[in-house]
Amino acid sequence: MKRREFTRICSTMVAAAAGVAPVAFANDKQSYKKALLFSDSNERLTAASLVVGEPYVFFYPYISTPCFLIDLGVPANRSELADNSGESYEWVGGVGPNNSIVAYSAICSHKMSHPAKEISFINYRHDPISFYSRDGKSEKRAQLISCCSERSVYDPIDGARVLGGPAPQPLAAIALEYDDTTGDLHATGSYGGDMYDRFFDKFGFRAAMEHKVNDPRQLVADKTELQKLSDYSGQTIKC
Repeated sequence: MKRREFTRICSTMVAAAAGVAPVAFANDKQSYKKALLFSDSNERLTAASLVVGEPYVFFYPYISTPCFLIDLGVPANRSELADNSGESYEWVGGVGPNNSIVAYSAICSHKMSHPAKEISFINYRHDPISFYSRDGKSEKRAQLISCCSERSVYDPIDGARVLGGPAPQPLAAIALEYDDTTGDLHATGSYGGDMYDRFFDKFGFRAAMEHKVNDPRQLVADKTELQKLSDYSGQTIKC
């Protein structure tokens, strides 16, 4: 049974036992604790302070699972997508004043390449890159997430849909909440097929060492630190 379905069933059972109506899971969103994004200098972060085209890294929903935050500079609209099992879901699009701010799990859906402190093979490219599409055509486009491990390419404007390479499904999308009064950004959950269990099975020990924690599966509390990918990873590979 998938995590999303299991959570939905449990929520319904708990609500029924309490005598209240069950919570609806709109757009197949998997909810986690709401976490404020703050800067690495511990200063208040706002949507307006983001550099357009600069990839940022934060950790959510677990303290060791990396995510990208990007202001694309152009609106990102709703998308209908499907995960590896064929289960469809709706990504709600970007947030912020121009609906241009998006967040995705930075764990590649092929072999779970992800940003590490030493090196990152997965990166957002605001400049044009060349790649081969799923039908073998040579393409050149800007504003894409590229994983140089096996050349999987995702479109962050379209819910991180797979454009090329062996990736079996889109990157999991991180649900964002934007406060138009303060400019604050919060992470609140995720959409689509996630790689968390596979990530912990394969990289859990290394993640615990890298983050200096006993349990890499510990959930993020009420805030999570944001920093530029170039500051987090010592080397970012471009291809």
